Amino acid sequence: MEEALAKIRPHVSSNLAHQKTPATLLAALEATLAEQKTERTPTAYFAALLTTLDGTVQKKQLALNEGDVLPAELYLLALITPFVAPPVIRANLNSLLSLTAPLFPALIQHAPALRSQLSLYQGILGVLDRPQLETQGIRQSFASILQLCIDPRPKVRKKAVEVVNDIISSPPPPLAIHPYSERVAEWTKSNLEEANANPIAKAKGPKQSTGNNADTAIHLLAFLRQVLPHFPPTSLPSLTSQLIALPRLGHVYLTQSTYSLLAEIFALPLEDPASSFGEPLPEILSVLVSSPPPKSDQTVAGSWVLTVGGAMHAYSQINSVACTSEITKVWKIVSVFFESSDSTTRSATATALSKITECFSAEYVASELQRNDKTSPIRKIIQQTSNALDSVALARAIPEVLTIITALTWNLRHRAAKTSPTAAELLLIPLIQRIAELRVQKGFEYKEAVDVTLGVAMHVMGPHVLLEALPLNLEPSAREAGQEPKAFLLPLLVQSHPSPLSHFINYFVPLSEQMFDLQQTAESHGRQSEAKVWSVLVGQVWAGLVGYCHGIPDLKQALSPTFSQLLSQVLYSQAELRPAILRALKTVVDSNLAISQGNFEKAPTTTITQEDAVNNLAFLRTQSESWLAVLFNVFGSVDRDSRGMVGDVITSWASIAGEQEVAKAYGKVIQLFKANLAKTQQESKRPNTTALSESANLTTTAQDILILLLPYMPSADAQSLFELCLTAEVLSGKDNGIQKRGYKILSRLLEGGKVVVGAEEVLKRLDDLVDGLLPAAKKDRFTLLSLLVDRLPSTSLHVIPLLIPEAVLGTKEPSEKSRSAAFDLVVAMGKKMDAGGVVKRSMIDGMDDENAPEAVANIDEFITMMAGGLAGASPHMISASITAISRLLFEFKDSISTKMQDELVMTLTVFLTSANREIVKSTIGFIKLAIHTLPVEILRPHLKDLVVTLLAWSHDHKNHFKVKVRHIFERMLRRFSFEEVYACAADQEASKVLSNIKKRKDRAKRKKAARADADDEDEVSNAPRAGGGDAFEDVLYGSESELGDDDNDDDAAPARAQSSKDKKGSSHVRLRVDDDEPMDLLHDISAKVTTTSNARRRKPGQEAARFKTDVDSGKMVIDEDSDEEDEAAAQRDVAGTAYKESMTSVDGFTRGPNGKIKFNKDTKKRRREEAEGDVEMEDAELTPKAKKPKKKAEFRIGQEFKAKKAGGDIKKNGVDPYAYLPLGQAAKRKKGHIGITGRR
Repeated sequence: MEEALAKIRPHVSSNLAHQKTPATLLAALEATLAEQKTERTPTAYFAALLTTLDGTVQKKQLALNEGDVLPAELYLLALITPFVAPPVIRANLNSLLSLTAPLFPALIQHAPALRSQLSLYQGILGVLDRPQLETQGIRQSFASILQLCIDPRPKVRKKAVEVVNDIISSPPPPLAIHPYSERVAEWTKSNLEEANANPIAKAKGPKQSTGNNADTAIHLLAFLRQVLPHFPPTSLPSLTSQLIALPRLGHVYLTQSTYSLLAEIFALPLEDPASSFGEPLPEILSVLVSSPPPKSDQTVAGSWVLTVGGAMHAYSQINSVACTSEITKVWKIVSVFFESSDSTTRSATATALSKITECFSAEYVASELQRNDKTSPIRKIIQQTSNALDSVALARAIPEVLTIITALTWNLRHRAAKTSPTAAELLLIPLIQRIAELRVQKGFEYKEAVDVTLGVAMHVMGPHVLLEALPLNLEPSAREAGQEPKAFLLPLLVQSHPSPLSHFINYFVPLSEQMFDLQQTAESHGRQSEAKVWSVLVGQVWAGLVGYCHGIPDLKQALSPTFSQLLSQVLYSQAELRPAILRALKTVVDSNLAISQGNFEKAPTTTITQEDAVNNLAFLRTQSESWLAVLFNVFGSVDRDSRGMVGDVITSWASIAGEQEVAKAYGKVIQLFKANLAKTQQESKRPNTTALSESANLTTTAQDILILLLPYMPSADAQSLFELCLTAEVLSGKDNGIQKRGYKILSRLLEGGKVVVGAEEVLKRLDDLVDGLLPAAKKDRFTLLSLLVDRLPSTSLHVIPLLIPEAVLGTKEPSEKSRSAAFDLVVAMGKKMDAGGVVKRSMIDGMDDENAPEAVANIDEFITMMAGGLAGASPHMISASITAISRLLFEFKDSISTKMQDELVMTLTVFLTSANREIVKSTIGFIKLAIHTLPVEILRPHLKDLVVTLLAWSHDHKNHFKVKVRHIFERMLRRFSFEEVYACAADQEASKVLSNIKKRKDRAKRKKAARADADDEDEVSNAPRAGGGDAFEDVLYGSESELGDDDNDDDAAPARAQSSKDKKGSSHVRLRVDDDEPMDLLHDISAKVTTTSNARRRKPGQEAARFKTDVDSGKMVIDEDSDEEDEAAAQRDVAGTAYKESMTSVDGFTRGPNGKIKFNKDTKKRRREEAEGDVEMEDAELTPKAKKPKKKAEFRIGQEFKAKKAGGDIKKNGVDPYAYLPLGQAAKRKKGHIGITGRR
């Protein structure tokens, strides 16, 4: 609220009456509140405005022009109401209604005041309970607002629609639908009925009624588009019946909007579609199908087909049997729009037909398969789709036809039984083979779309079905005659499919071995390119293993010891295939785990049940111990950068392993950790750094594995691990990795709740180990300290001062992560102190007075502890303390007392006079934060000291002080008036900085206003500058001035994108010319069309213009030696300028006396000279003799009879030229010319 009011206050001196009056009224209200010593709360403003409005109404000062009081009162009341507590509005409802409801008739003619009234009622109606909504005054007011939803004024209409939408979208609890929703629906239907009353104006009658009806209907449709989701479902059928009649008005835009809205209605989720749409939907569908738009109608056709598709889909949910009987008819009518030249219409047609394919239920598909009737709707549709691939008329719609095939494949995924084939396998295999043949043809352009279709077929049927119909033909020996290899199928194996894992073992494993042998043979014969091809194919085969691992139906038989051993060998020996094997091992566990919980999202086509997945998990649990051992070995053998994927697989297998298996794995790893840790300690005393790194590497590897096992570790093992890591050998070792991972293990154990420790005792033990802390482990140590501080009891807060120096110095760490963790520790300590408790000062380390009284824990006490660092011996400590206090002020600004805030500003302002730049830099950050955060009342007493000390640094460029200080003053001028700030520095020369900032700010405002006027009320959203991710650091360190860094504030005008001359959505399809063979237009037309433009097309006469012509005869003269001369000249030119190019061009170089090469600098001057040289050279080559442009020849009478190549006139069709002189041409008189009568 305060931010909104702050934008109004400066307009007291405005020259515009509609801005000045609200600002003056607001100033008077605030002056009254100040006299009465009333706090400026929303309730206080609300009461004062109600009183003022009451007085205005009683005095009958009801003028609504610009500058009058009543519009200003309504404007401020609408601004304040959203911030007022709902009980206050309910209590004053009668007063509000009595004052504002009678104003509606008078406000109709005054749009600004009417919008304020609407905003006011938006805040009122949104907080009322159900009994108040039923009162007469509220219902009448809502009816007035509802009528404004079809007001001809756009801004009024938009605001009214917003109010109604907000009201009915938020019903009073516990209602699910607002009481006014039914009323809004009835009002909409009555207005639609009125709009349909006069559908088309008579030829002799006035056209205005039809225009008004069309405009009203358009406004209603825009209104419905927003409020439709909030209507009761029972109102939709009658509303749909009214909408279907609107296209009879003959208005193109209205028709298109109607169809779009109907499509949205059919897409709404309905609880009981049969009860709501059971009766009218067949009639609606009949009306739609009986009146299709023409194919050439690019405006309406797309919306119409989408509406038909949505209606069919909704019909299938109500009565699937009746819907199925209509599919063939509707499909035939809709598919005609594939012939449209508009790509948007074709895309909408594909979407609609895809919706229609969803109408085939599993029961219907099963019955059709049993009947085996070729005239069934499914087989007819498949046949029509297959014929579309050969149709010349549908050549441009090949991508959309492929989309239909994709939808058919997906919607025919049903199986009669668990082991029976899918309907797609029985019906679509010939069509899939057909598009695969197109895919391998050389000139086919839609290979990506075919890959999508084949991918869905792979997902539904599985490779064991698809590869029988489409053999890969990869091996040269096994390739059949005339069969192209289909390597494009290998990348499609990655997605989930229902094929058993045994198919991969029996088909692809031998295939990969044969291709690997071919790779070895090619490498041995030096054919590296061929070897690379086989290597890529082997990688694609093994990458497809993950597709077989989604809900494996034959897991127990396929995952045999033999195959497991093969996978282990590949993991150890083939680094390039390792990621594929790891993904497969992880998917085996994750997919069965998800299916066992009823989640089939990642494997929708799997044939296993939830019970089968539980059995698979039980089998995998028996294999977990051996697989964890293999994965541990792989984890230790790969590089650190590649361990992430192996760690994810370990986590998945550990999650399903039993407690006994995890305990065994933990025992092996902990033994490895202890043994190598002891070796590291022993060898650290020797100068043998290689041995130290090897043993330390094994130790850190064991620690990484322990971190992965932590969530699944038994509590007893977790407790022993915590004690093992909380030792000097781990936390004070000389290796960065061991120490860092030690702290990380302790933090993870605390987060997981696996251990129970005494926070005070652990903190003291950690304090004893601080001397051996290495920089790399600081971030994890701060994280551990934050977790321990959260677990401190309220009686042990005397430990916190022990941590303050380390946390404060951590805020100045070079590492951003360490710095962030230190700030989190400071905030955690602040929250702990703010939560309350007792600080036993006598137990604080270093406290001389053993009888010191206890202190009550709060945030002020903690800031007092932090302020001790301001007396530090080093500037680094002082600067860090200021930064830490700044963070506390930012985090706890609402909890810190006013006295403490005042003392902080007063104390830290003194540090601006320090000679140390590090201290001043932190202090400037604090001042910026204080001006941004603290109330004005606290800052005003210190304003003079702040301005004076900041101006002392306003001309210092080091550490960006000048820019930061200027940004602080910009922030300051937002909260204080310029006169108030300038008065604090009027005697200083540096006060020119303030004047400069004001001028720049005013100039920026003027330019912004000018741009707004130039845009002519176009809504241009200026995206805010992206922050750094941390709100505190954005405020503290962000010093970007809102006015820019230089004095030139001119913004580059955004380049406007040129509109394309080609019509949007049009696509040009032409036949591809092939001179080698005759073209068959009746078969495989899809492979003989292209959408690429013919860049080589020649314009008539363009080639002939290049030749010379004989002056006498007009014949072309062709010089046979011209090409040879041009080539020779070009060679001579290159030979002559090569040396010059090497000396002068950007790419050239020179050699020094000692033979060193010095490359030419890429300067602007050199590039400009080179560009000019290129232009001159081109001119010399292309136009040897520059010719002046000829003036346009003057048209003379009878000119068309003049001979082109001869000297006299000629006869045309036996007519002399003087006998064919058009009088129209001769009658055109021009100044200075003799007319047909002989006069000038």
